[in-house]
Amino acid sequence: MIIAGASVQGTAHLAIGQGCQDAFKAVDLGDAAVLAVSDGAGSRDRSALGAHIAVDAACRLLAEDIPGAEEPPEAWTRWIAGRGRRVVEEYLRAVSGVLGTDPCAGTDPGSGPDSGPDSGPGPDPGPGHSGALAATLTAAVVAPPWVAFVSLGDGFGTLLTRDDRCHLVLPPPTAPAPFLSSPGAALRVRTFVVWEPELSGVVLATDGCAALTLDHPSVRQLPLEAGPLPAERFFLGLAATLRENHGDAEPLRSRLSGPEAARTGDDLTLLCALVEGG
Repeated sequence: MIIAGASVQGTAHLAIGQGCQDAFKAVDLGDAAVLAVSDGAGSRDRSALGAHIAVDAACRLLAEDIPGAEEPPEAWTRWIAGRGRRVVEEYLRAVSGVLGTDPCAGTDPGSGPDSGPDSGPGPDPGPGHSGALAATLTAAVVAPPWVAFVSLGDGFGTLLTRDDRCHLVLPPPTAPAPFLSSPGAALRVRTFVVWEPELSGVVLATDGCAALTLDHPSVRQLPLEAGPLPAERFFLGLAATLRENHGDAEPLRSRLSGPEAARTGDDLTLLCALVEGG
């Protein structure tokens, strides 16, 4: 696998002296890889730490007991569903250890289904709770021809295939998304599996990358209902560059730092795994 990732501080955060609150982590297992990106909620205390806790938990748990390539879809589906719940539970346990709260009580009642990552601090969490360390998670286990996804929040995921096509298999949500610390997060985490025999790469991104990496359907003369589409020029160009330079992430960082990427002002994080020979 060729694995490369980068995080860039958003221009809006830079203007107010706020550091980058995204995080990413990858584990190279040889014939498989685990990828995780997280977007810390800028309106919450220590959200950057929450994002790092999220990717650590995801990479640790998703690297264990990965099914074999010959396993049926049912085995993969059961495995990733169980792992998704465990990632959320481990995140809550770690955050509760930092905050000194009860992990069974939840940590962030103010970030429920009607409160997205950038929608403000929400109601007062109340005694014994904290709105700190709120973060989202988008993770994938890449074990060709399988890709298993875990998602809670507003990140998105794209598959690349050997015939130079891009497939947005995990689109950004259309409604405000919960945090890992939202009540009932373990039951609301999205998990699913894709079988793609022509897989050549997987790319995960936080929502700050949407303007740079996703096209409006009108660009391809499609109706609005078609939803966002992966910008093939971006993804295929990035994959070609990373294959040529054997995974040097500097060109990726440069793209995330360019003027086009700065339109939203949000932090940008992108992480990819490219199949060797793909």
